[in-house]
Amino acid sequence: MRFFPFLLLVLSSFTLQAQSPATQLLGAWESTFVDSEGRNSNLTMTIVDGFMAMTAYNADSGEFIATLGGRWRADWDNFSITYEFDSSDSSQVGGVATMPYKLSGSVLIFNEDKFWTRVDDGTPGALAGAWEIIGRKRDGVMQDLSSRRTGPRKTMKIMSGKRFQWIAFNTETNQFSATGGGSYTTNKEGLYIEKIEFFSRDPARAGQQLSFDFELVNGDWVHRGVSTKGDPVHEVWSLRK
Repeated sequence: MRFFPFLLLVLSSFTLQAQSPATQLLGAWESTFVDSEGRNSNLTMTIVDGFMAMTAYNADSGEFIATLGGRWRADWDNFSITYEFDSSDSSQVGGVATMPYKLSGSVLIFNEDKFWTRVDDGTPGALAGAWEIIGRKRDGVMQDLSSRRTGPRKTMKIMSGKRFQWIAFNTETNQFSATGGGSYTTNKEGLYIEKIEFFSRDPARAGQQLSFDFELVNGDWVHRGVSTKGDPVHEVWSLRK
């Protein structure tokens, strides 16, 4: 009889794991492909709770090629994405794509022929998740951008444990505006450092490194520093829902 409660506990634990296969996919992934100019270029994919982004760029030149992403879900066999943005095909926005996948250790396989290697599992950075901007200081005055949380116009930062990407888009007009990203680190002293690997509006910014102060206040991310243009930055970000 003593064994029965233990068996129930084991079965309960197994059931919880079986109900959440998606947790195994969280983090950053990378792959490569041959672009239209015959160059070996990079693919990076960031998957966080509820949202994902995939981006193609050339690491040697810093040239941005394309990005897409949105809300996702997965069971043990299939991965689905509802597009919120697609820089190369705006007609995809609002549509759903589903593809089979397999996960073997640190290798993720889509459609049985596209291989991705894990970069991180959502650690060690302190900012893993999908964030949207809700406040920005301009001319000494903090602008309230919280209305964007329920509107179609979005500026999102999607963060794994080591990689970041920001994307500006509009789900009503299907418009993609801009993106940039690369790798990042945080430390216990509240320092956030990002190294830019691609920037859609200016590939010359690839390779630049920026340092900011960060603080989590009631779950919101307060971000302060100086932009690549030397302008002061003071922003507030909140996790997307």
